[in-house]
Amino acid sequence: MELTSESPEMVVEKKSRAPHFRVMYLNTDLEQFLRFSEKFENELQAEYFDSKESVLEALHENFPADVILAHADSGGWELLDTIRSSSGFGNIPFVILVENLRRADIENARKKHADDIFSVKFDDGNLITRIRYFKKRQWYVANKASQKIGSQQSRTPFWKRAIDVITTGGAVILLLPVFLLVALLIRLDSKGPVFYRSKRVGSGYKIFDLYKFRTMRTDADQMIRKMAALSMYNKAPEPVQQQMEHSGLCEDCLAGGQCKSLLFLDGKEICEKLYHFQKEQKAAFMKFQNDPRITRFGQFLRNSSLDELPQLINILKGDMSLVGNRPLPLYEAEKMTTDDKILRFAGPAGLTGLWQVTKRGKGKADMSEEERTQLDITYAKEFSFKMDMQIILKTFPALLQSENV
Repeated sequence: MELTSESPEMVVEKKSRAPHFRVMYLNTDLEQFLRFSEKFENELQAEYFDSKESVLEALHENFPADVILAHADSGGWELLDTIRSSSGFGNIPFVILVENLRRADIENARKKHADDIFSVKFDDGNLITRIRYFKKRQWYVANKASQKIGSQQSRTPFWKRAIDVITTGGAVILLLPVFLLVALLIRLDSKGPVFYRSKRVGSGYKIFDLYKFRTMRTDADQMIRKMAALSMYNKAPEPVQQQMEHSGLCEDCLAGGQCKSLLFLDGKEICEKLYHFQKEQKAAFMKFQNDPRITRFGQFLRNSSLDELPQLINILKGDMSLVGNRPLPLYEAEKMTTDDKILRFAGPAGLTGLWQVTKRGKGKADMSEEERTQLDITYAKEFSFKMDMQIILKTFPALLQSENV
C-alpha cells in the first residue's frame, strides 16, 4: 500500500540497470532481513540494525542512507518519531514495515509522516519504484534550492582559491606516498574500488561526490547471509542441530516424550527452551555481524581518520574549500531550504569552518543545530582572508579537544 500516488512515467520507468540504493534496515528478526537482502540484492545495499539506537548512532556518523526501513514491532514507530523531529535527519525517506497491512497502521503512517508502509512480504506495491521516486524528489528539491540562492551566490575569491590550491596541492604531493600505500593495501585487503563516494550538497546547493578511502567489503551482504547460517546452525553442537531438525523439541522434552513448555510461534509449535536457544544464537551472531563488513585495514583507516584524506582531492577539484561550511548529505540539506536557513549554502563548503572552532572542546551537545546554522550563515555573509586564517589557526588546537572538526 502506497501513501503517495505516482505518475505513469514513474511506473513504466525503464528497468535497465538499477543503482544500489543504501538502505538502513531495522528489524530484530534477523531471518526477515536475510530474506529481504536476498530478494533485493540486485537493487539495494542493505545495512542491518537491530535497535533504533544503533540506527541513530550510524546517522550521527554520517551514514549515507537513501532510505530507512523499520519494522513497527522493532521500534519502528519510535524511530520514525525521532527522525521526523530531528533537525538533521528529518527528511530521510522512511518506510514502515508491518507483518500484515491494516487500515489502522496505514492511517498511523500518514499521521506520523512516514513516506510509505509495506508488509514484510512486499507483496503489495513496488519498493524499488518508491525508492527511485524518493531520490527524484531529492534532486528536484536540490534544483529548486540552487535556483533560489543562485542570485545571491558569488564566485570563490581568487585569494581563497589560491590558498586551497597551494596548501592542498602541497599536501597531496607530500602525502602522495601515503595515498599510494593506502590504495595498494586496500586492493590487497579486499576486492573493490579504492575510493568510496557519497553525495554531498555544497556551495550554491550543488551536489557533488565526496571522496573517502573504502573501508568496507563490497560483498558484505553475501557474507552476512553465509555467516548467519554458520552462526545459527553450523556452530551449534551436533545434538542441538538434530533437535532443531527433529520436531522443535529440546533434549529434555525428547526424554520425557512431550514438551513441558510449548510455544506457538507463527503458526508453528516450538519448545520454549529451544526458542530461547535460537534467540541466543542470533544474539551471538549480531555481536560480530558488523566485523565482516569492515575490512581489516578499513578499521585502521577509520580509527586513524586516514579514510578522510581523499577529501583533499575534492578541494583541488573545487567542490569545496579548505575553510567553509560543512557539506551536507542530501537528506540533511533538504531541511535547510527554508528562507531563514538556505543562505548557509551561499558560502563555500569546507573541511573546517566557523562553528567547528567557536565552541571547541565543549562537545557537540553544547551547540544546537540552530546555533550551527546561524554560524554558517554568518560565515557565508562575512568570510574574508582574515577570518579564514583565524579559523585555520584555531582548527589545530580544536583537533586535540573533544569537538570533531
